[in-house]
Amino acid sequence: MIRIVRRSVLAVFATFALVAGLQAAETTYGAGVTLAAATPIKDLYASPETFVGKTVRVDGVVTSVCTEMGCWLAIGATDNPDMAVRFQAEHDGKIVFPVTLKGKPARAEGVFVKITADDKEANEAAGEHAASQPKAADFGKKYQFKVTGAVAQ
Repeated sequence: MIRIVRRSVLAVFATFALVAGLQAAETTYGAGVTLAAATPIKDLYASPETFVGKTVRVDGVVTSVCTEMGCWLAIGATDNPDMAVRFQAEHDGKIVFPVTLKGKPARAEGVFVKITADDKEANEAAGEHAASQPKAADFGKKYQFKVTGAVAQ
């Protein structure tokens, strides 16, 4: 009888461990992340023009997500979340970021671009991002990523 109880208790704990492991699993968005090395966000802030037009990977924590369509997310440096960069998805619905990513670790990559005055979508996203994260606003009004993929918990 004691063996049966022990086995039942072990089975319950194993089930809880499996469920907890599944909840911590990563989700891939778009093409995922293919670059082996990440560029520190502080390097992007220090000399953004050297990265314009290049595909770059960033690792950090999700600091903000578009609440209307999930079309962008911002990733902040782990040691300074106010230093954040925005990853903008196309409005085709192929990549949609859930609001639940906020506060979670993430990796993302895309082409780093300078925002032009006539880029309506980028300027709209910059305004939304600035409202949710004012300290990243100046950088976010000038630069963002055209996301190709991301991985988050």
